[in-house]
Amino acid sequence: MKSDITPPQRRALWALSIAYFVQATGSLSVAGSLAPISLAWGLTDAQSARLLAIFGLTFALAAPLAQVFFGHLRRRQQVLAGMTVFGLGSILFALAPNYGWLVVARIVMGLGASLIGPVLVALGSELVKQKERGSAIAMILLGVSMASMVGIPLAAWIASLLGARVLFALISAVSFLSVINIWLSVPDSVEGMRIRLQQVGGVLMERTSLTAFLVVFFITAGVYDMYSFISPVIRDTWHGSHNSVSIALAVIGVAGIVGNLFVARAARVYRAETLLTFGMTVLVVDMLIIMLLPGRLALLYVALVFWAFATDLLWPTQQRRIVEISDPQTRGISLALTSAFMFCGIGFGAAVASWIYPVWGFYGVMASSVGFLLLALFSLWLSERFRAHSAKVKLCTG
Repeated sequence: MKSDITPPQRRALWALSIAYFVQATGSLSVAGSLAPISLAWGLTDAQSARLLAIFGLTFALAAPLAQVFFGHLRRRQQVLAGMTVFGLGSILFALAPNYGWLVVARIVMGLGASLIGPVLVALGSELVKQKERGSAIAMILLGVSMASMVGIPLAAWIASLLGARVLFALISAVSFLSVINIWLSVPDSVEGMRIRLQQVGGVLMERTSLTAFLVVFFITAGVYDMYSFISPVIRDTWHGSHNSVSIALAVIGVAGIVGNLFVARAARVYRAETLLTFGMTVLVVDMLIIMLLPGRLALLYVALVFWAFATDLLWPTQQRRIVEISDPQTRGISLALTSAFMFCGIGFGAAVASWIYPVWGFYGVMASSVGFLLLALFSLWLSERFRAHSAKVKLCTG
């Protein structure tokens, strides 16, 4: 099917995708660089993993509030401000003298990211025709997949070779370069929308939206419960090296790219709910298989191909579903809340893993991940029931 996205629109979407790549790499590189971070500041793996949780929880609280205080600004202005703050937080991380300052730096990065992720999707979806929104969102979220394939493995390699401080200094520099790219490539034509705190509460009180947000929360909690400790798991359960971790992250990234490219086309054919159900089912089955695998890294890499394909099928699809079920007047806050629930799930999943892994190890982490994904499937079922009931009521009263 021929795309109606014009070359200028495509350039703008790629600029937004690159910005998401930078944010995702800076946000999630902690997961692939636990050992270098722990070494640089004398921390345990659990302490380093909590830096991921701190970022996620900061983002979760800040994203909806950022739309209340700054949502009236043009979308591009919000993204430029967010990338600038994110870059400042990254350089603060690189210069941090102790763990306390690392926590502060991750909070600053989380505050900056709260004006990036949700606004990128809202901005990109408004640059194209309605029928191309699914494809546009997939293009933007391709940056997240590229972060998995290139950014996070490269970050892990840089951190192990040159140290974690150099890594975050580079993330800061690339953040400021992304600011310039957006300034030059993305039109400043999409208005913001003034959001009141009551509107945030109203969206959260609407049961179809709330259960849709819970789908997002439980998916990300399940994924990052496992992903945040993939380095210790490969080291302790599969007796792998730093190179083994880098290979695993690269495998996840490549397979994720395939999943994202697949969903960009599948979005034109299949309903979001169908793709979400398929992706979550594949994840659950694959994780159960991983729990039964013998200790051979080659088999783990094969299983991670399916894990990453399903994961990257879910990211753009859950955002697309929120766009489809939200009203145009509240779409900005709905996407902000989606990102809030997503990063809250990342933070919660990473925190759960940091509590479970020292006590119950690999199998405890995997079991809790599967549990979160089953809750996501149940939330999707509930959300669809509420959505059908609301549509029936509108039809009867309309």
